Amino acid sequence: MVSFSHLDDSVPEARWLSAVEGRSHLDPARLWPHGTGRLVVLAAHPDDETLGAGGLIALTAARGIAVDVVVATAGEASHPDSPTFSAEQLARVRRVELRDAVALLAPGATVHFLDLPDGGLARHRSELDAALAAIVGSAAKESTVLAAPWRSDGHTDHDTAGQAAAALARTMGLPLLEYPIWLWHWGQPGDVPENLVLLPLGDAAAAKKRAMDAHVTQVRPLSPEPGDEALLSPAVLAHFERSFESFALSTPRPPREVFEDLYQSSSDPWHFEDSFYEHRKRALCLAMLPRPHFSAVFEPGCSIGVFTRELAGRADAVLATDISDRALELARQRLASAGHVRLEQGTVPQDWPPGRYDLVVVSEIGYFLQHSALEELIERTSESLTDDGVVLLCHWRHPNEGWELTGDQVHEAFRARSGLQIIAEHREQDFRIDVLARTEAP
Repeated sequence: MVSFSHLDDSVPEARWLSAVEGRSHLDPARLWPHGTGRLVVLAAHPDDETLGAGGLIALTAARGIAVDVVVATAGEASHPDSPTFSAEQLARVRRVELRDAVALLAPGATVHFLDLPDGGLARHRSELDAALAAIVGSAAKESTVLAAPWRSDGHTDHDTAGQAAAALARTMGLPLLEYPIWLWHWGQPGDVPENLVLLPLGDAAAAKKRAMDAHVTQVRPLSPEPGDEALLSPAVLAHFERSFESFALSTPRPPREVFEDLYQSSSDPWHFEDSFYEHRKRALCLAMLPRPHFSAVFEPGCSIGVFTRELAGRADAVLATDISDRALELARQRLASAGHVRLEQGTVPQDWPPGRYDLVVVSEIGYFLQHSALEELIERTSESLTDDGVVLLCHWRHPNEGWELTGDQVHEAFRARSGLQIIAEHREQDFRIDVLARTEAP
């Protein structure tokens, strides 16, 4: 985390103009090639949306693209020493300022206030994830584009908001535009992200300037009293009076495409068949189950069916799903003689099947989820268990590059929020296994 204050001297704007000169230009027509779609802009505080993406909002709305502005906090902590405004009063004023600013940029835009604590987004990350996912929608089309604060902006709320948007964009395969705010204040040219692109504003620059002025509590003093000084100095505002806006552009591919390519390049990308590590891990998982046989087993993320085949030997019926059609094709070849095994394409928690199971296997899939999806996975897993049902958790413990959650975080979330009892556990350097149940196993 960068340490800085808004009272610090701001990096001269002339240095930034020189540093970003020659960067590629962003063409909105490439984001919405069919002329229709949706822009969802996440802001950590009122004014972030205008400073970082006001021109984008105005240009997008002018093209007939629907705009949603999602504001995580009311910005009530911007003047903690104010003698004239309480936090509650400031929150009310800033909400009005936000609506006025957005109306100047995109009169038809929809505004969503989440009212999470200013300065405390990191502690409320799961709520932010869930709210943002609900607004974007579980079936967002390719024409939906997300914009959010840059993940490395140096302000804890900005970084958290950016991480939440990045996780959702990756999960749903949506383009993401990350706008720096405080980078321009504390940073140096070498801190500029490599994927930064510039959006020329044209006439939208004037609309952005009017919207910036609408955030009166931030650009002007609240009163002449100490503690009521303007938060954004003229030197800081100069970074947002440019003829362009800057975004770190990411265009993640949908997870299904990523996994399809993975299985097309290798029939066993994780070496399930020939790795001693995998053989030993599966043997430990099976040995830790509290009884030798189960009636109904559900295994999401079954991959090519190696563990599915071993589960089939201890069950009356097995339902196994995977995101990849190619993986399922390979699994069907492996399990051709197992008539009591059903293989289906799907992801969890979105495609959770009906019915109840006395064994649910959550193995090596939890860290591919967003925080809110993990919460839903835990809830659905618990709800689908029979009275004597068992959950088998098994995950790699090291960080997975490009994914936020770790195996340990997945297991701790299940242990804390599933309402199930821990009946067996195993931890070592590379992986861990937990077995959970409604009641103590015999």
